[in-house]
Amino acid sequence: MQQQQPPYAVALQENDPKLAEFIGSGREMILADGALSAKVKTLMTMLCDALLAHADGVAAISDRARALGATEEEIAETIRVAFWMGGLPALVTGVNAFKKS
Repeated sequence: MQQQQPPYAVALQENDPKLAEFIGSGREMILADGALSAKVKTLMTMLCDALLAHADGVAAISDRARALGATEEEIAETIRVAFWMGGLPALVTGVNAFKKS
């Protein structure tokens, strides 16, 4: 499945294509189905973005997770874990997963 590239990847492709290719191939390998499904790994990245206060990232990644079959319940539980591990700041960022594009 072809995913929309994050803004940093677009900027790298335009300014340092060699690094963009290196990062892109690593990203594809890491986030592919393995012992953990691509869906679970995507939910994990959403959790991390919530912990790191990347509101736009949470919104974009939640859409990616939905495209991989994540349910609203799975997204909500992931945000609960972000809240548990990161407190109110992670929750405030995490609710961006519920914004409809």
